Amino acid sequence: MIVIGAGLVGSAAAWHCARAGASVLIAEAGHPNIGASGQNAGSLHFQIERRFLENGERLAEEAARITAISRIAIADWAGLETALGEDLHVRRDGGLMVAETAAEVALLERKVAREQAAGLGTRLLDGDEARRIAPYLAEGIAAAGFLADEGHADPRAVTPAFVRAAERAGATLRTETEAVAIARQGGGFAVTLRHTGREETIRAARLLIAAGAWSPQVAMLANLHLPLFPVALTMNATERVAPLLPHLVQHVGRRLSMKQTHAGNILIGGGWPSRLRRGTGGAFDPALRPEPIETSRTENLRAAAATVPAVADMNLLRSWTGVTAITADQLPLVGEVPRMPGLFVAAGGSAFTLGPTFARLVARQMLEQDRAEADEALAMLSPARFEHLNGFMG
Repeated sequence: MIVIGAGLVGSAAAWHCARAGASVLIAEAGHPNIGASGQNAGSLHFQIERRFLENGERLAEEAARITAISRIAIADWAGLETALGEDLHVRRDGGLMVAETAAEVALLERKVAREQAAGLGTRLLDGDEARRIAPYLAEGIAAAGFLADEGHADPRAVTPAFVRAAERAGATLRTETEAVAIARQGGGFAVTLRHTGREETIRAARLLIAAGAWSPQVAMLANLHLPLFPVALTMNATERVAPLLPHLVQHVGRRLSMKQTHAGNILIGGGWPSRLRRGTGGAFDPALRPEPIETSRTENLRAAAATVPAVADMNLLRSWTGVTAITADQLPLVGEVPRMPGLFVAAGGSAFTLGPTFARLVARQMLEQDRAEADEALAMLSPARFEHLNGFMG
């Protein structure tokens, strides 16, 4: 098997396949964890995200189906540190999605009702109840959805731990190794890899593309469209402070996520944009660091201070930008490509929170282990929903 991409999903899938006895090669164009897997803020957000709620009821209703994967992911994260034998700084003291206005409270109520119907243990709290759980919240918070399973982990620890586990299980990692050609051959694939100017063709029965925002370019080598689009985001970190924020905090009406790391920094994000850079050909290039947008930083910090007033007295330590990828319907893209049996993809949004679960399920598909169960779990995320885009590819 060949896995292209040594981010969280790629390295985790390689681990599952290798420990099941498969021969696995991980080809990474750069180095492990340099993309979105290592640049994100580490949220474990199992409640329905705000981005699914801000574009109308139809999308919100469709997105509610992803809670089935969230329930599986809750269990996967519970046993991950034990399975890998490493401290990933996983902390799950609960998560709050807060609301201030009457309209936001109504939106929150509908969201919580969807989650409860889907089997998540989200509870709706009024403002006073929320402040009893989280006394750091502003007086203006009128309600909150609380899910005890939410929290955060350290993105700088998770992927390296999966890489080490995959290598211990027998997987081979090749860094600075770029896929430059993919061809069907003998019921499998011939993948040409380039390293330090030299090319080598490797044959494999199964191929997984898990290259994040670079996945569409890799799929093009196999003459396939993957409808993934790069998105540039902004994140912020305060100085280290005494323990204040044990929960993951999000806002149903503002772009905001907050949590406190094991080192004491408050990480502040929530989907505020940065500006993608264009490459020499004029197209957006996910390999280039996005340009910061000053209003994104200031508005993100303003939302944070309005929700947790103590943040206003903290020094901002740094801001950074990163690139992730989303599909047209904002749901991840995970599973086998129907037009090309044996080729699998795992990319798209929520790949930190849900990444270990995506990896485990797609590995089952690749290994043909409990395949029907994995197919059912991933059905709504399958590349089959975009198969019409490849109807003209030949």
